[in-house]
Amino acid sequence: MEYLLELAASPTAWVALATLVVMEIVLGIDNLIFISILTNKLPEQHRQKARRIGIGMALILRLALLSTIAFIVQLTEPVIEILGQAFSWKDMILIAGGLFLLWKATTEIHHSMDPAPDDPTSATSTVTLGFAAAIGQILLLDMVFSIDSIITAVGMTEHLPIMIIAVVVSVLVMLLAADPLAKFINDNPTVVMLALGFLIMIGMTLIAEGFGAHVPKGYVYAAMAFSATIEGLNMLSRRARQKRIAAEA
Repeated sequence: MEYLLELAASPTAWVALATLVVMEIVLGIDNLIFISILTNKLPEQHRQKARRIGIGMALILRLALLSTIAFIVQLTEPVIEILGQAFSWKDMILIAGGLFLLWKATTEIHHSMDPAPDDPTSATSTVTLGFAAAIGQILLLDMVFSIDSIITAVGMTEHLPIMIIAVVVSVLVMLLAADPLAKFINDNPTVVMLALGFLIMIGMTLIAEGFGAHVPKGYVYAAMAFSATIEGLNMLSRRARQKRIAAEA
């Protein structure tokens, strides 16, 4: 209790908390985009439930990982060397997660460009399998993003209460933003393609970091913000054109 009171009275601790909260929220954007795209493939009545389960699992995973900080720190130690390149468990997890994101985003882009016809005779089995598959894929990416998030938190502060608060706040923000973001993506088909492009970029970034090439997150998110701004201008232009056509009609 005395330790917590000392932290609460420390300006440095508050600065560390604010910085870590912002960092965790930014890191959570990747996870949220993936969850939004994946759950939008489900029947509408299952989407919100799948998003809440996915984000809830992200919180459980991150809190569980925080309870094993000593183990998490060891994940950054090299365990194997291939052609002179040393790899830690973290590196291999990032590479696997990046490859999965590349495969998933490419598959979704292909499906968007050349969708397969629906089979009405197997609708029930498709829904069940789709929901289970979505939860499984969300869990897999939750693990990758959670490990990256916790290692970032460990590198920014040594105080466990600050890490826990930052993780809980960031996941709550994800929970609040999940439904509006998923609806926005679902209502704007061109945004889906943009978001899938983001996932490809994030996947390549994870693979690069797994191979030891540090990619500054600021560059990645600046590129995402620029692309989103351009798409926003395109959306405004399309709406203005549609209004003009409607008025002329």
